[in-house]
Amino acid sequence: MASCGGLRQTTLKKRGCLSGIGVDSGQPVEIALCPADADSGIAFLRTNVPNTPDVEIPARSTAVGSTELCTVLGDPAGASVATVEHLLAAFAGLGIDNALVEIDGPEVPVMDGSASAFVDAIDRAGIRTQQASRRFINVLRPVRVDLGPAFAEFRPYDGRRFEIGIDYDCPVIGRQIIEIDLTPKRFRKEIARARTYGYMRDVERYWAAGFALGSSLENSVVIGDGGVVNPEGLRYPDEFARHKALDAIGDLALAQAPIKGLYRSYKGGHKLNAMALSALLADRSAWTMSAAAETAPRHEGRVDLGAGILSPAFAPEV
Repeated sequence: MASCGGLRQTTLKKRGCLSGIGVDSGQPVEIALCPADADSGIAFLRTNVPNTPDVEIPARSTAVGSTELCTVLGDPAGASVATVEHLLAAFAGLGIDNALVEIDGPEVPVMDGSASAFVDAIDRAGIRTQQASRRFINVLRPVRVDLGPAFAEFRPYDGRRFEIGIDYDCPVIGRQIIEIDLTPKRFRKEIARARTYGYMRDVERYWAAGFALGSSLENSVVIGDGGVVNPEGLRYPDEFARHKALDAIGDLALAQAPIKGLYRSYKGGHKLNAMALSALLADRSAWTMSAAAETAPRHEGRVDLGAGILSPAFAPEV
């Protein structure tokens, strides 16, 4: 039986702060990771929004506003937070259920392109166990979505398992598969340090269009004509697949509860992750909710999460 985490919900012991730049704007941004009450989940408090009071944006599937290049929560034309996936992966990977993230800009700082800095910040703040029982979404039957040659699916599994496959027509990447039963220890060691990546030709095109202004060799694995451009090389031989797993862990954290099941994807990304999560939550016969103390999924006594979490998670791309 694979571990699914502790019986009780958790939050941070104290406030922790980080600063960096947004990968798209290149502008400085500061965030504070703050403790939160049990059953409150993860939320972002957007401050410094022009002509608008501070806005709280919940980290849930129905708040997804865009999935092009990164996951954006909120209204991209108004108060929103972009590039949330790496921070959400750190919360999910370390088993943090409740936290408030204060952020003074429209993007979570990219840091080094992985979740490593967020893991360090959580470690400095400490983790506090709360009295409320942790709840899980238990996958009862397969749910699959297809997007051209790509697909993603949930399957029943006694644990939290990710099987992520990628296949690029590029000899530097090629075909890679990462399979992992998610635990805090394995997340720290095998996933957290995997960086985002891209081709030099695409980065130059984005720069010319005024996007990805914060992208650099400091926060991305860049692939040129001769291979990996970064002088230090890769952190893992299959760092590309591991980063796709990192993104998937963060995107699926928008379910608002750990998903007990297998998530498998091939040639996936933020859009496919959002579509798959939407399909799962929309099918009430495919899952049930249970408290950590319960020994097996069951239909009776299902916890109703309300209409919001069951609405379609995927919003049109911007």
